[in-house]
Amino acid sequence: MATTETDRQAPKGSGGGAEPGFIDRWFSITARGSTVAQEFRGGLTTFMAMAYIVVLNPLILTGATDVNGEQLSNVAVTTMTAFSACIATFAMGVIGRVPLALAAALTVNAVVAYQIVPHVTWPQAMGLVVIEGLLIVVLAASGARTAIMKAIPKDLKHAIGIGLGLFIAFIGLFNAGFVTSPEEGKPVDLGVEGVLQGWPIVVFAVGFLLTVALWAKKIPGAVLIGILVATILAMIIHAVVKPPASDWGLVVPGVPENVVGWPDFSLFGRFDIIGAVTGIGVLTLFVFLFTLVLSGFFDAMGTIIAVGQEAGLTDKSTGQMKGVGTALTVDGAAAAFGGVTSSSANTVFVESAAGVGDGARTGLSSVFTGIMFGLTMFLVPLAAVVPQQAAAPALVLVGGLMTMQAKHINWNDMEIAIPAFLIIAITPFTYSVTAGVGAGVITYVVLKAVHGKWREPGWLMWIVAAVFVAYFGVDFIKQFTGDA
Repeated sequence: MATTETDRQAPKGSGGGAEPGFIDRWFSITARGSTVAQEFRGGLTTFMAMAYIVVLNPLILTGATDVNGEQLSNVAVTTMTAFSACIATFAMGVIGRVPLALAAALTVNAVVAYQIVPHVTWPQAMGLVVIEGLLIVVLAASGARTAIMKAIPKDLKHAIGIGLGLFIAFIGLFNAGFVTSPEEGKPVDLGVEGVLQGWPIVVFAVGFLLTVALWAKKIPGAVLIGILVATILAMIIHAVVKPPASDWGLVVPGVPENVVGWPDFSLFGRFDIIGAVTGIGVLTLFVFLFTLVLSGFFDAMGTIIAVGQEAGLTDKSTGQMKGVGTALTVDGAAAAFGGVTSSSANTVFVESAAGVGDGARTGLSSVFTGIMFGLTMFLVPLAAVVPQQAAAPALVLVGGLMTMQAKHINWNDMEIAIPAFLIIAITPFTYSVTAGVGAGVITYVVLKAVHGKWREPGWLMWIVAAVFVAYFGVDFIKQFTGDA
């Protein structure tokens, strides 16, 4: 259930009982007003909301061939996706101690599969991912990443949270088939040619209305209950009505033929850093790394800000989250580990907000989520039980709750309102947190400058704005240097 201001201000501690144990103290369970059961529920909800990545990431990576025409094994990528998410999420829970789950980043794996791999071998592409992760670790460990987060005005941080909320809601609506992308005409549409069709939509509608009703009644585990009921309904419909399997999308809610499968670790350690550096041109190498680092850097930063705010882990006056430097370092190391496992870079998932919405407040929830991903390596067939239409209601509800941060933005100040609006609008419209943050930052410093306040943003924000100008103008840079 989403955190209310009353919840966040509730007295801390156990009310005079016995001293908290080691686990309680390490994860600050009592201090954050949570319980082990609540953390387990939140961790399970997060897992169910993002388990689709175990199916989707292999589809993206195995759909591409490298410069030598080689394709990756679906079984091996599935194993490595679950294994990588297990280790990365577990590490975030134990070391970062925040309710953030990590897995193969959809923004990065698409770049790897469709922009990088055609020019290099798979081991070289994963070598670039390892380099990207290490660069992000350096930026985080040096304090540069934390300094940038602190340099962004609090109002714009709220805008990032709202933009991510709309992004999450859009993902949920799209996964459910409520919003579609027609081949011609409008960029998006309602259902099929403006009409809702098929039983999967019924599953989404029932799941959403049930989840919203339970949440409004403040029923513990509302989000998780909604997912479970929608999944059972989907399995019944699939077995009785037998709609076409294609109607469900990636995950068909049928009973799997096999429950247990043996994991394939053959891709572990198949990365080539030296070949990645020497095998392609200098400018191409720079463009690839620049795209990977910037996407991983700001996507994770935006997600951490938004989920941290929703979990009540940020300071109300400054918008800063305690321990964010550690979380950012773990995120960078997880990205590099994704290259080691050949599953592409890991990053913090926006679906973590689903678990937060269902009570997760500490890193213990991430430990539970990580363990569930570990079990998934042996239960790969069961990863295809929860259809997207059953998990989508959680994303739509949580996305809507995140937009409530709009009340904290000073909409009367155009120097804040316009950049905030761009962040909020561009993030879901471009399917990119990086693009949204970039547009907002550039507009913010320009507006300050034209009003004679060019010193106010600070030198770091000007540098970040310049980096984003290069990001948006990378194609012009390539043409100018003759590398188009």
